[in-house]
Amino acid sequence: MKVLGIETSCDETAVGIVEDGRFLLSSTVASSMDLHAKYGGVVPEIAARSHIESMIPVITDALSSAKCSWQDIDAITVTNGAGLSGSLLVGVMTASTLAICFNKPLYSVNHVVGHVYASFLTETNLTDYVMPVLSPKFPLLAIIVSGGHSQLAIFYNHIDYILLGQTRDDAIGEAFDKVAKILGLPYPGGPNIAKLAMQGNFETYRIPEAKLDSLYDFSFSGPKTAVLRLAQAEVGEDFNFPSFKLSERLSEPQKANIAASFQYCAIKTIVSKAFKAYKNYQPKSVVIAGGVAANLELRRQLLKLIPESDLIFPDIKLCTDNGAMIATRGYYQIQSKQLPIDPYLIDVSPNLKM
Repeated sequence: MKVLGIETSCDETAVGIVEDGRFLLSSTVASSMDLHAKYGGVVPEIAARSHIESMIPVITDALSSAKCSWQDIDAITVTNGAGLSGSLLVGVMTASTLAICFNKPLYSVNHVVGHVYASFLTETNLTDYVMPVLSPKFPLLAIIVSGGHSQLAIFYNHIDYILLGQTRDDAIGEAFDKVAKILGLPYPGGPNIAKLAMQGNFETYRIPEAKLDSLYDFSFSGPKTAVLRLAQAEVGEDFNFPSFKLSERLSEPQKANIAASFQYCAIKTIVSKAFKAYKNYQPKSVVIAGGVAANLELRRQLLKLIPESDLIFPDIKLCTDNGAMIATRGYYQIQSKQLPIDPYLIDVSPNLKM
């Protein structure tokens, strides 16, 4: 079975084609990140307009790369939430139109759950991909970390899962973006902080982890504010000094050490909660999903606590938003006997929860 997946929840226009839920045939992504960088974050209207411009070329490229025609496609899947409403609307309208025109069954996919399914892709003929050797086994613990999401979930099968914990304020990727602004780093913040942190020492400053009464919930607001106060103190100013002026007063070594210290704290927050869930639920696999899954410090800390044989990391190119993860999740929804959705009735759900 060949499934085509469309993902437009944020600023990437992405289409992937997957065979039998494990074989990656193609994954094409057009990002509008460069358009948003000068604004320091994603501008919803710009993202939606970019999707409109990119959608047809991306679909065409994905089909060509997979050596497929529409006759070869057995089903269409699309992200209907969570995400930016305008962006989601472009993807959903495209998918429903294609389903009607080519008489294909249509399935809607939760974006957050979709990230988990990038790790189910284990084979490909495409170059420059490093795929997991084995598919995840149930029960599996999912660590979902990205710019918009920070969640822990235990999956008992493809349909039954429990959300164990989530962020109470900023997602980890969002916190990275905000700290990057303090340090004068460009958007997106996560990769730039990770790069700068390699030049610093995480032991230089102690960024405190948030203390919560919940066993598995996260909070990154406190550590983010701690960075702000630390930076103000380092330049000899009080809390009234504006954050956007700090980067010009901080030295390069100070910036590198702050980046390393914050990254260590933020990642440790995720890893410590995930390790508690690992011990309490004893899953057969631990899947790391979402854009922050590409972070090398996250991988380093996890490997210190959890056996490598239990950890499954998707290829770095499949950590960020992509259509292949949506196609893969859709495939397993089909195999679980989920009924297709009426293409005339499908709608977007920007605040969709797990």
